[in-house]
Amino acid sequence: MGIKMLTIEDLDLEGKRVFLRVDINTPIHPETGALMERARLEEAAMTVKDLPNSKVVVASHQGRVGRPDYTSLEAHAKVLGDIIEKEVRFVPDVFGPEALSLIDSLPDGGVLMLDNLRFTAEENQEYKPADAEKTHLVSRLKGHVDACVLDAFSTSHRASPTIVGFAGLVPTCAGRTVGRELRMLDRIESVEKGPYVTVLGGAKVNDRLEAIDALIANGRADRVLLSGVVGLVFLKAAGKLRGDIGVDGEQKFVIRARQLMDEDPERFVLPLDVATRGEGGRKEVEPWQVGSAAQVLDIGSKSIDRYSHYIKGAGTVFMSGPPGAFEWEEFSLGTEGLLRAMASSLGTTIISGGHLSTALVKYGIHDQIDHISTAGGALVQYLAGKRLPLIDALERAAEKWGRSKA
Repeated sequence: MGIKMLTIEDLDLEGKRVFLRVDINTPIHPETGALMERARLEEAAMTVKDLPNSKVVVASHQGRVGRPDYTSLEAHAKVLGDIIEKEVRFVPDVFGPEALSLIDSLPDGGVLMLDNLRFTAEENQEYKPADAEKTHLVSRLKGHVDACVLDAFSTSHRASPTIVGFAGLVPTCAGRTVGRELRMLDRIESVEKGPYVTVLGGAKVNDRLEAIDALIANGRADRVLLSGVVGLVFLKAAGKLRGDIGVDGEQKFVIRARQLMDEDPERFVLPLDVATRGEGGRKEVEPWQVGSAAQVLDIGSKSIDRYSHYIKGAGTVFMSGPPGAFEWEEFSLGTEGLLRAMASSLGTTIISGGHLSTALVKYGIHDQIDHISTAGGALVQYLAGKRLPLIDALERAAEKWGRSKA
């Protein structure tokens, strides 16, 4: 693995105030607002349980500014408490007087969850470590915590203050999720082989384009199968879809997609058909027949069959982002079909992201995939050989605090 980092066993955390940075950013049901899955909360629970005598301050972000899933973590605190069978106190504050007072008064074995870190402006930005240490967020919290445990692998590609700001200020180590991810990925990298097939869906177009660039540069994308909103962008770039898609930065995304296809047209595989909502429910049509891209909620049966053929013939196949709105049963065919193709593939299979992790459990095939990660963009960048800010922070912490105890 080649990564030098401290673990929970390397630090004396008993009776100490531990800032535990996790990623429990969870899919929110578009209609009810309820948490749709518990995968990341169950991962976080493993580390909380391994700090039974510490004063644990759980911190995470949820959603992005302006989106429906940009919400409080109060419901997350309740679910985490159910999982660990212990009260998790929630404070609607991050680094204000109420939060700091509750941190200082935590008993040994107590667990407190701060509110959504992204409710603070600084956590929505990225910083160099020295600058992160000077943010109000880190400056206010550092005097009220004795150590930091970084367990947010799925956010490890973001240099936000709570990811990179504590390593030089208090003893910092890796949590259970980070350690497990890195060990498993190290094993996978030792056995994987080509051809490499990448299956990309979901709504995060910019992230998917960055992933394509990185994976191609590192020889990890012999074929790229596209679906979801990013698939619509490529269809529009290919002149096979009319109308606007309705995403910010759409024009530049379409231009970039066109450039990628011009550079290597054989690499990219686009949907042959898509599913829309008609009067009788699900309706499958060719992309050019779609009146508005907003109506596209899944890939069609022809696309599922074609993509499944590529997946089953892969030496290594990586999938990130659902092909459609699988929250609705009638538009779950693409997600279920491609995941079942992954499960039956003889190649090395890697599934990325909370939505797909949820779907695998729903379809009862999670034990047929070689590696399931709740991480999305972070896993892509790791597989593409990029350095991740969280791992850099852990290595800096090991260098500084490796010979001392918290």
